[in-house]
Amino acid sequence: VQLQASGGGSVQPGGSLSLSCAASGFTTDNYAIGWFRQAPGKERKGVSCISSSDGSTYYDDSVKGRFTISRDGGGNTIYLQMNSLKSEDTAVYYCNLRWGSAVYWGQGTQVTVSS
Repeated sequence: VQLQASGGGSVQPGGSLSLSCAASGFTTDNYAIGWFRQAPGKERKGVSCISSSDGSTYYDDSVKGRFTISRDGGGNTIYLQMNSLKSEDTAVYYCNLRWGSAVYWGQGTQVTVSS
């Protein structure tokens, strides 16, 4: 399984950024894919994910109403639209895919929110 993440960058507070993650190398259509983030000195924490089977979504309370996760129809690419960004959103964001008991990680992409 390969997870190719892109996007991120630097933005001022209140701004927007988007991330994408293209997944490949697997055949199941029953998996969960999403994003974790890790700020300096903190543990990696789940941000949002989406189920491939029914499209249900999860958001951490800290991003509800500001972040939106979506999937490209029946494809294996997901997007995370991040609006109203705050300094506390600064972190390395990791794409994550869970398939049964297996967990896969993409490379991290930096998101920096600073004035």
